[in-house]
Amino acid sequence: MATFSAKRKNSPPVAATTLLLHFGLLMGSLDITGAQIGVCYGTLGNNLPSPKEVVDLYKSSNIRRMRLYAPNDGALQALRDSNIELILGVPNDQLQGIANSTNTANDWVQKNIKAYLPSVKFKYIAVGNEILPGDDDSKAQFVLPAMRNIQSVITSAGLQNQIKVSTATYSPILGNTYPPSVGDFRDDVKSFIDPIISFLASNGAPLLANVYPYFSYKYNQRDIQLSYAMFTSPSVVVQDGGKGYQNLFYAMVDAFHSALEKKDGGDSVEIVVSETGWPTEGGVKTTVQNAQTYNSKLIQHVKNGTPKRPGKPIETYIFAMFDENQKTSSELEKHWGLFFPNKQPKYPISFSSKGPIDNGCSEGVLLSIVLHV
Repeated sequence: MATFSAKRKNSPPVAATTLLLHFGLLMGSLDITGAQIGVCYGTLGNNLPSPKEVVDLYKSSNIRRMRLYAPNDGALQALRDSNIELILGVPNDQLQGIANSTNTANDWVQKNIKAYLPSVKFKYIAVGNEILPGDDDSKAQFVLPAMRNIQSVITSAGLQNQIKVSTATYSPILGNTYPPSVGDFRDDVKSFIDPIISFLASNGAPLLANVYPYFSYKYNQRDIQLSYAMFTSPSVVVQDGGKGYQNLFYAMVDAFHSALEKKDGGDSVEIVVSETGWPTEGGVKTTVQNAQTYNSKLIQHVKNGTPKRPGKPIETYIFAMFDENQKTSSELEKHWGLFFPNKQPKYPISFSSKGPIDNGCSEGVLLSIVLHV
């Protein structure tokens, strides 16, 4: 903050000073609003802009965070000197090699992290995505050893305070979730997740979690109201002791918080919501209007914190930047985009209090982009 001289000859008029102060406060509030929101950038399409074009879009929109699910040289090169913070993923098919060999871990960090320092601002390394015992035992056994080997290399390089090592999980890892205070990890995954939580706590790293109220609603329409899933309920839906839940997103995030709190050291581990969103086609209630409503209201809610963590903004990433026409798992998976391939918005959405984006750009806001490959 500038300090004004006692000499008032060249000082700005009081009205102008007041205006400047209000402007500074406004920009600060916009920064808080937007800084928590990310947008996932999936690449499984044959009509998408190049990584350089997309990074240019981030910069023109004042986007300062990105998440790559796997190293991508085009994107990493484009990120140089961009001042965009980055979450970089270790792909699931590379976990075994990194877990079994410190040399492989060192080579991975050298090639994909150190080669781009200091011009690329790495924030997290996400070691694996949505791996659970039982679903994929062949990979689950390698998650923690790979995290440890990556951490060892990061620490040896003196980067442990700059770059945190984590893994991305998702809601099926939880057993009890209702009400949120009883949230806990499934009994059959505790031997997998407990040492991971200890690792995160000892290294000051967050747990990345993919949280989708849409899927909870889709598979339980009998018990879950659409308005509760979309942030539009006019009143509290779930009363959990002294805490009232008016939307499902808060309830799901706090179920993760409750699960963590039941573990030694887990209460110090933060949650970063690494994916959430609402599709526009291909399934139940998949309309452009519903997607616009969910994502717009999400942006406003994450800055407030949950009932369990009030006032503590939630770092959250919307899925996705573009529709991905080459996804093959289901039609639903192809229609999560905020933007058309020509970089124009699919629907108006406001990332700040300044109003909806109508040209693919936002003003005075920090966004984060996830490159999903």
